[in-house]
Amino acid sequence: MPHHRPDTASQKAAPEGLVRSLGLFGVLFLTLSVATPVSSLFVIVPGMLQVAGTGAVWAVLLAALVCVATAYVYAELASNWPVAGGEYVMVARTIGPMAGFVMLGVNVFNNLLFPPVAGLGLSAVLAAIWPGLPQVPLALAVVIGATLVSLLQIKINAWITGAFLAVELVAAVLVVWFGFGHAVRDVGAFLAAPVMLDSAATGLIPATAASIGVAASIAIFALNGYGAAVYFGEEMEDAPNGIARAIFWAMIATLLVEGLPILAVLVGAPDLIALFNHDDPFGLVVRHYGGGASADLLAIGVAVAIVNAVIACILACARFFYGTARDRCWGRPVDQLLTAIHPRLGSPWISTLLVGGAGAVCCFVPLEQLLVLSGTGLIAIYGGIALAAIAGRLGGQTARAPFRMPLYPLAPLVTLSALGYIVWLNWLDPGEGRTGLLMTGAQILLSVAYYRLVLKPRGNWEVYVPVATAR
Repeated sequence: MPHHRPDTASQKAAPEGLVRSLGLFGVLFLTLSVATPVSSLFVIVPGMLQVAGTGAVWAVLLAALVCVATAYVYAELASNWPVAGGEYVMVARTIGPMAGFVMLGVNVFNNLLFPPVAGLGLSAVLAAIWPGLPQVPLALAVVIGATLVSLLQIKINAWITGAFLAVELVAAVLVVWFGFGHAVRDVGAFLAAPVMLDSAATGLIPATAASIGVAASIAIFALNGYGAAVYFGEEMEDAPNGIARAIFWAMIATLLVEGLPILAVLVGAPDLIALFNHDDPFGLVVRHYGGGASADLLAIGVAVAIVNAVIACILACARFFYGTARDRCWGRPVDQLLTAIHPRLGSPWISTLLVGGAGAVCCFVPLEQLLVLSGTGLIAIYGGIALAAIAGRLGGQTARAPFRMPLYPLAPLVTLSALGYIVWLNWLDPGEGRTGLLMTGAQILLSVAYYRLVLKPRGNWEVYVPVATAR
């Protein structure tokens, strides 16, 4: 395996660096805001309950194993390269430049499309409180407002997202309070004899292994986001030694914030059939026991979670594009603009405006089309870093990593095995699943073409690692 080292000339010619002002909690707040466990709980998890019923408990446990394994992969690689570019830097440094650029290309789509997707879904969340909210103007307001906030100093943004996290956690606490406070069934039954809806959705039958497997694949997506800590690595003090802790704390918090409410609604729901058939099972339980005011507070908490996730995603994505421009991906005029650091705020301000502007334009694209365009990029990203962890060990590139995963190569092999199963499940679904895989395949092919036709003719393309974090 080639070991790509930054040369001295590129180090000297590097643009102005980001300001190191974040401690562990600052990075943790930002990472949890990107992971957005509260909005995942209310937007993604209902699909698990519809598919697997109480088998969702087993699904979360299986997904948690995969997430722990992937967190170890992220922790080792991020401690070695806590660089704003994120996953593509890890892959380029271990597997090679073309593989790294493929990760970069897939992340372009995933990073740019999340803010408009989240913004366009906000009106549905608030429909019970403010019916008739216009979808596109609301999404535009959220994306533009989040972009302006993201221009501020990263330390200020860490406190803003931390405050938002405190508000949105009220939604999860409400579910836990009303669910466990009115428990009518035992958790043990979910493990010993899980049940799910029958084909007519009018009765309960034993949950099947296949349904639990599908729900587990959904849960992996719902729990994703803890690896986003690496995007803030260049603004973290002592990042090589601290980034792994941020990743693990974010993962544990995400598991708790999503796992406990799932258990709570399952033990407290007065009617499981109604719960599994409802588009908002958490709101159903809270409204049943707490009334309309509690349900409205719940909806506000979820809305805050979505806005917070948009802010954090724009912050992370701006740093991603700063990294790509520093690595000379787009040509001299664009690269120089995107690496510009605001002299007073210390933020990559033009990259931030680019991400926000692209998100605002995408708000005019139908939500269904944006979801198709986003594909199943997480599969490619997780697969890429799992292979990078193996390649880094074999080639010696991660030999000096401050954090080393235990029981290697168990963690990357667990991740790759789970991803293989998810690919198979998605391919069996001729609708969204297969379309998402094909779209991700198209993103990979476009990235390969750009690398071969644009980057490679310029000479050797190498990713840059700041001197303070180079290993």
